[in-house]
Amino acid sequence: MELGWIHPGSLSKQKRSRGGEYHQLSYRHGGKGHTKYVRPEDVPEVMQELENYRRFRELTRKWVELEIESAKLRRDGGKSKRNSTGKKQGRTR
Repeated sequence: MELGWIHPGSLSKQKRSRGGEYHQLSYRHGGKGHTKYVRPEDVPEVMQELENYRRFRELTRKWVELEIESAKLRRDGGKSKRNSTGKKQGRTR
């Protein structure tokens, strides 16, 4: 599977006060917000990068879920350990 180029954020169409429209890419990175103007000829490519990023995030979210489940199964067979009285063992809060 190949995702291609990725970019976080969203693309919006803005209106100019003098008339006309332009596209704007907005995203957060490194704790800061960023906004970039996008040329009309670059809009399809940017849209694909945004979709690829959404797909990347979804795939990594699923991967982490599977890794957590795998760790549970490796460590205790997916069951919580209980002592001789039937109570769960481990640290209490």
